[in-house]
Amino acid sequence: MTAAQAGAKIRVLVVDDSVVIRHLLRQALQEDSGIEVVGSEANGVAALARIPQVSPDVVTLDIEMPEMDGLQTLREIRKRHPRLRTIMFSTLTTRGAAATFEALSSGADDYVAKSPNVGALDQSLAALRSELVPKVKQFFSLRRPAAAPLKPSVSGASPNRNGFAKPKIVAIGVSTGGPQALAEVIPRLPAGFPVPIVIVQHMPPTFTRLLAERLDSISPLKVEEAADGMELAAGRVLVARGDHHLQVRGDEGSARALLDQGPQENSCRPSVDVLFRSLAESHRGAVLSVVLTGMGSDGLRGTQALKSRGAFSLAQDEASSIVWGMPGAIVQAGLADRVVPLNQIAPEIIRLAGR
Repeated sequence: MTAAQAGAKIRVLVVDDSVVIRHLLRQALQEDSGIEVVGSEANGVAALARIPQVSPDVVTLDIEMPEMDGLQTLREIRKRHPRLRTIMFSTLTTRGAAATFEALSSGADDYVAKSPNVGALDQSLAALRSELVPKVKQFFSLRRPAAAPLKPSVSGASPNRNGFAKPKIVAIGVSTGGPQALAEVIPRLPAGFPVPIVIVQHMPPTFTRLLAERLDSISPLKVEEAADGMELAAGRVLVARGDHHLQVRGDEGSARALLDQGPQENSCRPSVDVLFRSLAESHRGAVLSVVLTGMGSDGLRGTQALKSRGAFSLAQDEASSIVWGMPGAIVQAGLADRVVPLNQIAPEIIRLAGR
């Protein structure tokens, strides 16, 4: 995450082939005093030429554009301007979801869904204000001093040599930047991994299926989108289904996935807190919780519940996070037992969970 300079505005370049959408985006963004729209372009070719001229901090990219579409433009941005933040702007149709997920896997930082009715200007503006503005601002924050780590407490399970219960399950929570982060972590876990893995990634339906399929195609472990009643097993990776909370019921010898559409928590469904709390009940302290890059603080209360049972908490560090909100909340609360860069998450999981 980049630290914002006091008084500086976030500079945004809007790229979309629709005049109406460009106007809506400009209007919604510039209503926020912390954002300045420094330009708008109708296709990727023009955008790539404009970037060196206006030096944006963030680019919003439409998926479907003439001359050079959003995916091609994104790949060129990653080559030429690797630190430039990108937000994809697309429909949530099956085709749009697949293209957006490909963009996220190719280095896009986040996405926003287009309103299905751009004719309703007031509704479209309201939706953009509530969704796009926070996503633009999530990449920038003032630096905060690190909190002193909380000394671990152990209860309800047999501790290992580090003073923590031997993990019987690994639980991962992640949001913004998740597809890239998970693609770094899950494929590096070996075949024969000795415990189940459950993942909450903040994504809508269709996206979570695509995420599971992609991870499965590049990993030695079996990765699936969770279904209600699915059994947890060693080496099996379950990804929470979009718009459904994932809980674990039963003890570590006969645990199963439970899906529900209960109220959102932290404006999320699935929610990391819901999963982590359920594991505090089913597995007590025998849990390795991992919180990766993401906006907000989902996972904080769940980690508190797990820590009260003696679980071990691992958090991604700030330098390697796209957004340090979720792992940062764990660290600032003094709940993280280890804080490591993304490329050390998989080795730590292997070390702590054992072979």
